[in-house]
Amino acid sequence: MFSRLFRPGKRSLESLSEQEILALAISSEEDDGRIYLAYADALRDAYPHSARIFEEMAEEESHHRQMLIDRHVARFGDRIPLVRREHVRDFPERKPDWLIQNMPLEAIRAQAEAMEDAAHRFYLAAASRTEDAATRKLLGDLALAEKSHESLARRLGKQHTPEDVKAEEDQTAQRQFVLTYVQPGLAGLMDGSVSTLAPIFAAAFATQDTWQTFLVGLSASVGAGISMGFTEAAHDDGKLSGRGSPVKRGLASGIMTAVGGLGHALPYLIPNFMLATTIAVFVVFVELWAIAFIQNRYMETPFFRAVLQVVFGGSLVLAAGVLIGNA
Repeated sequence: MFSRLFRPGKRSLESLSEQEILALAISSEEDDGRIYLAYADALRDAYPHSARIFEEMAEEESHHRQMLIDRHVARFGDRIPLVRREHVRDFPERKPDWLIQNMPLEAIRAQAEAMEDAAHRFYLAAASRTEDAATRKLLGDLALAEKSHESLARRLGKQHTPEDVKAEEDQTAQRQFVLTYVQPGLAGLMDGSVSTLAPIFAAAFATQDTWQTFLVGLSASVGAGISMGFTEAAHDDGKLSGRGSPVKRGLASGIMTAVGGLGHALPYLIPNFMLATTIAVFVVFVELWAIAFIQNRYMETPFFRAVLQVVFGGSLVLAAGVLIGNA
């Protein structure tokens, strides 16, 4: 936060000359055009229709840039000063290409809308700072172009991604979300919730010591989380299977495995054994029903089958732990 407040060399938009405003507009149009092309490259394989939208948006930005360059040449000559968005205080920043690669489709669409809105506000402010009539007119026209009736992304979307195509792309994005996050996370949650039941409750009934039981649950949950995370990440790189980044899948699986186990281990921080065990059993059944719901909601598993697989199976593991602990 303090680095932003005291960052050297930043100037306000109000301090820029008319030539510097034009130079800033030119560099901003160049940056936005490159960003739209990066969006197109990132989306081309999975979402070709949306990729075409961003290619046309990049063409539009190139046209705006040429208009600005022509105006600068006519007004100030061929030498354009170096003024970029990072030189101006409070000017909207742009994400680098390597962050764009991992953005979901809806986030990219929303970012394009935000970019257009920011450009519209910039051109309005820039137009109010210029005295030359032709420059003022150009900046005002560009402001209208960025915010004309509907955004360019929406207008091009109607042309290239009609509702049926958009629905198909949204379905593809949903499927990718399920493959990258839901499936590994669900597998981790099931493993953490079910596989740790027996050791935790066996330790609980064998020792009647809540602190020792918590330590057993903590070690089992963390160990299972690390194991599941590495196993999922090393399973495949996602290129052929289409399951997405192995790092994301590994994190989803590992974190949810640990969460699943810790859910019924944390109650044993309560010193009273019976109260802690009652709460832990309640948490177990909440976890198992939550897993059945997620299977039905995202994996399209029939709810009765999900209940039979998860709740009944988990109850058997819980009973096994209790029996072993009382042996």
